[in-house]
Amino acid sequence: MKTTQYFHYMRKRPDRAQIKEAWIMRAIENPEKVEIQSDGRLRKWAKIPEVGKYLRVILLEDGQTVHNAFFDRSFKEK
Repeated sequence: MKTTQYFHYMRKRPDRAQIKEAWIMRAIENPEKVEIQSDGRLRKWAKIPEVGKYLRVILLEDGQTVHNAFFDRSFKEK
């Protein structure tokens, strides 16, 4: 999994340290929703049943490099 320095920095936060790499890969490979940001980055969401929350993963324009990953409290199911 390719990542940015920012991702590694943010990963040190206590609320982000619990996010497993397998969950990030799940969001990338099988997202429930995908959006393209104005800067070309991709937002992908997936429900993580193990914790009952939605994970948002931000990928760079290449669609492979993880820039950020966090539980999105504002995500609304359809």
